[in-house]
Amino acid sequence: MRPGLSLPFRLAIAGLAFGAAGAAWSRDTVKIAFIGPLTGSNSAHGLGGRNAADLAVKLHNADPKSKYDYQLVALDDECKPNVGVQVATKVATDKSIAAVIPHYCSAVAIATVDVYRNFGIPVVIWAAVLPEIIYGQKTKEMHRVSATSIRQNQVAAQFLTGVQKYKTWAAVYDTTDYGKSMYKYFSEALAKNGGQMLGSFGVGADQKDFNSELTKIKELNPEVIYFGGLTPLAVRMVKQMDKLGIKAQFQGTSGIVGEAFINGAGPLSEGTVAMYDNPPVEKLPGGKFFVEQYAKAKYGEPFEAYGPYAYSATILVMDTIEKAGPDRKKINEELGKVKDHDSIVGKITFDDYGQNINPTTTKYVVQDGKWIDWEDSEYASGKRKLKGR
Repeated sequence: MRPGLSLPFRLAIAGLAFGAAGAAWSRDTVKIAFIGPLTGSNSAHGLGGRNAADLAVKLHNADPKSKYDYQLVALDDECKPNVGVQVATKVATDKSIAAVIPHYCSAVAIATVDVYRNFGIPVVIWAAVLPEIIYGQKTKEMHRVSATSIRQNQVAAQFLTGVQKYKTWAAVYDTTDYGKSMYKYFSEALAKNGGQMLGSFGVGADQKDFNSELTKIKELNPEVIYFGGLTPLAVRMVKQMDKLGIKAQFQGTSGIVGEAFINGAGPLSEGTVAMYDNPPVEKLPGGKFFVEQYAKAKYGEPFEAYGPYAYSATILVMDTIEKAGPDRKKINEELGKVKDHDSIVGKITFDDYGQNINPTTTKYVVQDGKWIDWEDSEYASGKRKLKGR
């Protein structure tokens, strides 16, 4: 297999004008679909992922070695399971689409598994971290380049109890499959590491008012509030915590990592901690190349936390089609063999279920309006302190 387009050696082709190079060759067109929340409260992440996937397609099409000309079909799942099922069905039944790179929201991804399996369409998930999406049943169709929520929560519990010496928590989590899963795995890891959960509160994914839950949490007086949910809910949470004078340390999940949370919460985001799958993109192999090319493409939105995964998933799908041809069955067979595939998020290797086994978990903290690798932050050096430390 030729090397992945995610690595810096692609700089040689990046100078080609997007689109113009493709006109020089007569190649069959292969459609691949991208699915994510392109509208609604989580659209920042969906648009960033779509742009990253689009960049991957443009770079691939500019490569004279590419056998096919790829067309990205982007669809909106609105981060709603019922909409996701409709969109997944539309893609899966369209025989002109060879493969799909779907879903930021775990609640949508878990709802669509049977659709993809029943129609045999190859899937490489770019974000959704709920373990059961991949491990709930063994299929030939389902694959994921991002990590699962289990490891993220284990690292979080170990870090906050063992290093930061926090003892007591309260939890707020959304009642989607994502939020419940995040809370489940964190609370299990917390108990194993000696932390105490004083109280937990499930809330609706679109809930606006948390006065009841936060008033009870204020009475419990935990050192840390664990939040299991996505960015829009987290922004509302920290603002209402501030109004109620709650001084607890705010701990999020990978679902809030990205510029959207900081833009929404403003100065209240300072000191928030969360776990994410990889180090900052600039530290990743080929990460500088990705950042430079994304900037050159002048997209209107940032690529957000999972943009590099959307880019890597799209590259992997196209590289697999280059080898297997645009046949769904053959693509699935080839994806099942993926081992040490070069990407900007590191080597991609799928286990027997289709889960990438190589992602590493990095501790992040918000410092001066940016998500910073904890080890590079002033919090790690002791110059700044988390709340209560």
